[in-house]
Amino acid sequence: MRDTRESRLLLILLVAVAFALITVDIKGGETSPLNGARKSAAALLGPVERGAAGAVDPIARTVRAIRDSGTQQQRLDQIGAENTELRQRLASSDTATGRTKQLDDMLRTAGTGGYTVKAAQVIAIGAAQGFSWTITIDAGSDDGIERDMTVINGEGLVGRVTTVAPTTATVLLATDPGFTAGTRMEGSGEIGFAAGQGASPMKVQLLNGKAQVKPGDRLVTFGSQSGRPFVPGVPVGKVLSVEATPGELTKTVLVQPFVSFTRLDLVGVVVVPPRTDPRDAVLPPAPSAAPTPNAAAQPSPVVAQLPAQPTATASKTGGN
Repeated sequence: MRDTRESRLLLILLVAVAFALITVDIKGGETSPLNGARKSAAALLGPVERGAAGAVDPIARTVRAIRDSGTQQQRLDQIGAENTELRQRLASSDTATGRTKQLDDMLRTAGTGGYTVKAAQVIAIGAAQGFSWTITIDAGSDDGIERDMTVINGEGLVGRVTTVAPTTATVLLATDPGFTAGTRMEGSGEIGFAAGQGASPMKVQLLNGKAQVKPGDRLVTFGSQSGRPFVPGVPVGKVLSVEATPGELTKTVLVQPFVSFTRLDLVGVVVVPPRTDPRDAVLPPAPSAAPTPNAAAQPSPVVAQLPAQPTATASKTGGN
């Protein structure tokens, strides 16, 4: 349509008519004369609108999905990051709790034995130092660590220092096949020599071939002169079995170490030996023996009750 004077007048007339119809419809309310025309238009155009909506809705949903996908991915990334941070916090909390307990146990052991220790953390294991059963700790000569010092933890004997650097040191573990330490049996005091056997139990040669030993008996370190390389009284392990060696001058026993060497974390290097030999004092309390069946089956003695005799009770006041 061309922009002429007649087209403009027609447009103005149509707008005026539209406003007039809207006014009549609003004032008429429910009785508006246009309700019939509105219902007819709704009945005629309703199916067309539903068809158009059905054709357009998938496209609209796709557009919304594309539009919202970035936001959803950001939320998923944020949730993933929060979960990762939470897991790290929980792991750090568990690690801190575990190390606190290890430190408490080690200090308790050192206090009972009279050892002065320098706490250190395991930072490397294994063949990096050229040995099969070694660890590296984060303490060295700058911390007062020297070669042939005893290394312990809260469970017992870990090993001895073999190499020292300014800030690190290498510890030969008690399980290494080249490891040897003097031992003493709890109670009897029988002396022997313990040797590491890798993942197998330690082997102890008792000097007395007639020594009375049974599974469950416990051993501690015998100690060395001036506490090098071993201080006395450090728990070593408990007897698993006694090998039959008839006619031998020595007796061989297999010993399960107290220390869990696959879970080492915090250790203590004994920098000052005890003034006196603690002997068996560092060992944990022995498990109580179960009552024997005969003792449990014995009836309690019967005590005859005699008639009560009248007694006189004297009381006095004042000091002696």
